[in-house]
Amino acid sequence: MNPIEGHLDSRSPLHDILAPTGIAVIGASADPTKRGYKAMVGLIKDGYGGDIYPVNPKADMILGVKAWPSVTAIPGNPELALICTPAATVPGLIAECGRRGIKGAVILASGFAEVGGEGADLEREMVAKAAAHGVRIIGPNTSGMFNLHHKVNLLALDNVKPGDVGIISQSGNMLLSLALEAQHNGHVGFSTYVGPGNQSDIGFNDYLRYLGEDEHTRVATLYVEGFRDGRKFLDVAREVTAMKPVVVYKSGSTEQGQKAASSHTGALAGSYAMTVDLLKQAGVSVVQYSDEILPVAEGLGLLQKARGKRVAVISDGGGQATIASDRLAEAGLELAELSEDTRRKLREVLFPQASTVNPVDVAGSTDANPSLLATCMEIVAADDNVDSVFLVGMFGGYSIRFAESLLGDEMRGAETMVDLSKATTKPLVIYSLYTPIKPPALRRLHEAGLPVYASIEQSVRVLSALGERGQYLAQYHGHARETAVEARPELSAMFQRARAEGRDLLEYEAKQLLRDHGVEVPLERVVRDEAELAEAARQFGETPLAMKVVSKDILHKSDAGGVKLNVVGEAGMRQAREAILASCQAYDASAEIEGVLVTPMAKKGVEVIVGVIRDPIFGPVLMFGLGGIFVEILEDVAFRSIPLSRHDAESMVEQIKARKILGGVRGEQAVDKQSLVDLLLTVSRIVEAYPALSELDLNPVIVNADGYAVVDARVIVDRDASATPTDQEADA
Repeated sequence: MNPIEGHLDSRSPLHDILAPTGIAVIGASADPTKRGYKAMVGLIKDGYGGDIYPVNPKADMILGVKAWPSVTAIPGNPELALICTPAATVPGLIAECGRRGIKGAVILASGFAEVGGEGADLEREMVAKAAAHGVRIIGPNTSGMFNLHHKVNLLALDNVKPGDVGIISQSGNMLLSLALEAQHNGHVGFSTYVGPGNQSDIGFNDYLRYLGEDEHTRVATLYVEGFRDGRKFLDVAREVTAMKPVVVYKSGSTEQGQKAASSHTGALAGSYAMTVDLLKQAGVSVVQYSDEILPVAEGLGLLQKARGKRVAVISDGGGQATIASDRLAEAGLELAELSEDTRRKLREVLFPQASTVNPVDVAGSTDANPSLLATCMEIVAADDNVDSVFLVGMFGGYSIRFAESLLGDEMRGAETMVDLSKATTKPLVIYSLYTPIKPPALRRLHEAGLPVYASIEQSVRVLSALGERGQYLAQYHGHARETAVEARPELSAMFQRARAEGRDLLEYEAKQLLRDHGVEVPLERVVRDEAELAEAARQFGETPLAMKVVSKDILHKSDAGGVKLNVVGEAGMRQAREAILASCQAYDASAEIEGVLVTPMAKKGVEVIVGVIRDPIFGPVLMFGLGGIFVEILEDVAFRSIPLSRHDAESMVEQIKARKILGGVRGEQAVDKQSLVDLLLTVSRIVEAYPALSELDLNPVIVNADGYAVVDARVIVDRDASATPTDQEADA
């Protein structure tokens, strides 16, 4: 049994569909311009060993295979149908497939939900027929599928070979691009490919689950334009990435995840950056550029992981060593600090002018002895400070550049590298400027399972993915996600009142929610009249105060002139209250003003924001970043899917570019990061307990060496009364 089967609920039903013992080709044709012809050619040419049932009422034989007039006339029991007919015919054919016992159908036709209107109606009808008759649907509007280990090639692609890279791509042209790139590479092969199309039934999470279980797939690779159920995908990804690498290229930004925002978090959520953060949280290796997809998939498939991000660079050219160092730093990788023993051993084999400080520059030592590069790799690979080894330069081309007689020595060097790769768990990644012409030494490395690249940038991206995956796996078992707090009936009732009144929580209500669940919120009180103002003045004395309007109709209090700071004494409070009320009435004469919130000014510190949104694709998502008025401009924020683990919260604090400010700069004390992590975890637990909480903004939260203070809090209430309540809400 594949290890992942013990983690996921049950074996994926896609095994029977994607590795069928019988296939019906509905709309099979002898016309070379038709997809029904191409599919028949692909199956026959590749030697598919199962039964093929061409369905065409106008033909007795197609390409030497007996044809059948209808699906119901087929004598056998195929698991899969390829439907090559127009969209209007599909719902009826799906029903026929179901009655015949066919488990899955690949629907090539377009003209469904992607065109809207009648097409969307037709897709709904098709899905209903499929559900009623027990047929799973790939597509519609799909480019098709292949499973090369089972000789199922419904695309009739030439020159693709079986291998261990599984691909799910919403772009047929991207699949063609990867296939051509693999053909040029000469060593990369594929297991299964599927074009998910409209995902009317089977979605990315279903395909990923299948690839996770598939014994022929060593790395799952996905080109994604849009997720149908992002939260379910993340759940499956967490299971799969614990067993094998998953590479995702996400095109564009998730516009479908955006909505009219009433908070800073809402304005920033739905972004491409959010999607990347959530995928990485689940252990996915995200590539930014399309030309990185196959190199990263190949590298992860072959090498799986590195222990960490410390890289030793060995180069036969100073310029390229510098370029490699720059790219490594930009990728968040480190140049490993070589031990003195390692440097001594390097000095013993290299010329005196060679540099033995990482990056190691052999400085001509290998011109007449290229196998010495392999010796250097052996030396640095033995260093405990090194997590991976990066060879940069012209290995493989010495016999071309200098003398043919060097070919033997290069081949000996290649064999040494192969032996080293088997003896060490540390990845060996090779960049050679001779890669495009595939000299013998590089071919030998590639054949032995060592990745060889023609680009320093691609090599570094692979090293980065290996390091990220190694660190993720090392921490995986410590990723226990926090459980929700127990919802309190009085707080659930507060949400229900706000919902019934068609409003969001008032600021003091939002802070009560936080305070009652252990969040540090400063003392405060609402002043509604002169008598309460006098009481507040006696309570706070000469303490500098912040005063803010309390109104369900005024969300952006500063814009309305509804905030006064550093107010001292009763006279100052009275003057500030009058100014706030006058400004807010001028801002919105119809606004209902409950009063003014009074609270002591927070201690000086760093302003951060903590926010939550329920994204329509990924569900509840938590955001953290530098706060204040510039959060939407700077967009220096990190996102994680709720619920969080402690590692998730810690990684958010360390991810933002402004993390150095939190560590203390220009004589300022470092902030209490641990209290910040605790705040993120508590917010995560609160959100899980109250489904009526739609959005949350804590901005700013002032954090300093002594902890934090939530200065402003906004909670947007889900107006949909049908939102699923917690047990406590139901009781309330």
